[in-house]
Amino acid sequence: MEKFAGKVAVVTGAGSGIGQALAVELARRGVKLAISDVDTEGLARTEERLAAIGAPVKADRLDVTEREAFLAYADATKDHFGSVNQIYNNAGIAFMGDVEVTAFKDLERVMEVDFWGVVNGTKAFLPHLIASGDGHVVNISSMYGLFAVQGQAAYNSAKFAVRGFTEALRQEMAAAGHPVQVTCVHPGYIKTPLIHNASTATDLDKNALATVFDKVAITSPERTAKIILRAVEGNKARVLPGADAKLFDAIVRLMGSGYMRVLGPMNKRLLPPTR
Repeated sequence: MEKFAGKVAVVTGAGSGIGQALAVELARRGVKLAISDVDTEGLARTEERLAAIGAPVKADRLDVTEREAFLAYADATKDHFGSVNQIYNNAGIAFMGDVEVTAFKDLERVMEVDFWGVVNGTKAFLPHLIASGDGHVVNISSMYGLFAVQGQAAYNSAKFAVRGFTEALRQEMAAAGHPVQVTCVHPGYIKTPLIHNASTATDLDKNALATVFDKVAITSPERTAKIILRAVEGNKARVLPGADAKLFDAIVRLMGSGYMRVLGPMNKRLLPPTR
């Protein structure tokens, strides 16, 4: 079946980065878009780009942690377009800090956005995807959903949880015979504002952190979006955008838990000193 042209796709976190690039690439492929973000200015810029392409678009401010609002949004989107075929659960935040000094509220906030936001989106739209007869759930994890590093316990926890949730869902959809495919995405370092907007538990120099990230972020959001959509076309269970994600995944597969002896020190060298 035609995977994109004429279909309806939902993209969360569409105000910038991977979400914006996904929305634009989907629009170029003839998809009708429902886009959302808490960043209304970024969302408006994305909406303008989609309008210039000529894509039908529904743009709404949405906090993915607000479950009842997400459920209402799913019904409103289905009513607006008549059906929904795909959801890209992309919205997320970044946080850095060792467990010892990270407040409970900060751990909870990362889980609320990065994990429960994915769960809320999946659960809200799953009935509509099943009813469409040609559904697809795409959940954005991270290469940090494949291995853990110091200072990223909150982010690792959320992204590992997204991976487990998504892989279980894929098996459930197949076992139930539902017409819904499921893909988990593990991007490497992508050139997005994620780290620039990150919070920290300690007094890290955020400008220095962003500078380091910009040097190691080797993959553009636009290339990432194209890689993701190729995986959707091929019904891939897992996709790793970026050579870095593939390299680190290979190290983990080769070394097992011994990867921590390699990736731990490597990650520590990337961290700027506290001020």
